[in-house]
Amino acid sequence: MKGITVNRCAEILREHDDYLILSHKFPDGDTLGSGAALCSALRRIGKTAYCFPNPDITPRYAGFIEPYLAKEGQMPSFAISVDIASDGMLSSGAPQDIKLAIDHHKTNTGFAKDLCLDYGKSSCGELVLEIIEALCGSISEEEANLLYIAVSTDTGCFQYTNTNAGTLEAAAKLVKAGADNKSLNVMLFRTLSRARITLLGMLYSGMKYYKSGKVTAATVTLEMLNSIGATEDDCEDIAGIPGAAEGAAVSVLIRELGENYCKVSLRSKPGYDVSKVCAVFGGGGHPGASGCKIKHSPEETEKMILSEISKQWPKL
Repeated sequence: MKGITVNRCAEILREHDDYLILSHKFPDGDTLGSGAALCSALRRIGKTAYCFPNPDITPRYAGFIEPYLAKEGQMPSFAISVDIASDGMLSSGAPQDIKLAIDHHKTNTGFAKDLCLDYGKSSCGELVLEIIEALCGSISEEEANLLYIAVSTDTGCFQYTNTNAGTLEAAAKLVKAGADNKSLNVMLFRTLSRARITLLGMLYSGMKYYKSGKVTAATVTLEMLNSIGATEDDCEDIAGIPGAAEGAAVSVLIRELGENYCKVSLRSKPGYDVSKVCAVFGGGGHPGASGCKIKHSPEETEKMILSEISKQWPKL
């Protein structure tokens, strides 16, 4: 793996062609919006570029991403990963030979030939914005909308602690370039399905408090989701809910994916690097937002995570 600058990344993109842009498992607005915006920019300079048809793309984002998806049988040769920290997070069916990784995770494992990394960015969208500007000189209105999705969703509409001055500067630049922030904010953050509302009620009422409320935890089981008819879209951005409790320093969200198989999302206030906890279980991410997967029941998973939190911060 070779670390490269934004300008060198743009040079590589000009030198090659036939691009396939990859998003991660359980794709969110950052990996999808950033990838589609990069795809649009590459097409603007005459390159052949597609986004990999990630089978986990949800209806929330499908309409934005579909114009860029590769059709059946299309498999461009130059694979680019966007917002992916390790090859274990590549989506099902994606190629494994990654030529270029564009990322903002400090825990990136260096799995690609070249890596353009800036872990000071709150979203990968901010980094892709700089790459597009270096590549094309400007961003289109379409790209501004896609990157606004990326930046806003990865910062919880600019409410998460990862939001910084650079985030707000990037958002302002995107709005000036034509991003419809009003409509996007309503769609992404102010519109809830009935199933989502019911799920939120279940999560809040079922929350658990440990260490005098400094550690909070909530669990989403398959039975819960099935009972209310919840979809993957209804589970978007639920990881931070337990951390909203007053006094919480570290929060745990456990989502049951299958029998004895759980996805764990940790969130924290400044001063608590939860990526260290997730790293113990083969995961990673950011200091304030990390995840991992554990092959145990939700109950056993919670015990394992709480035990590791106690080891990391015995005085918490």
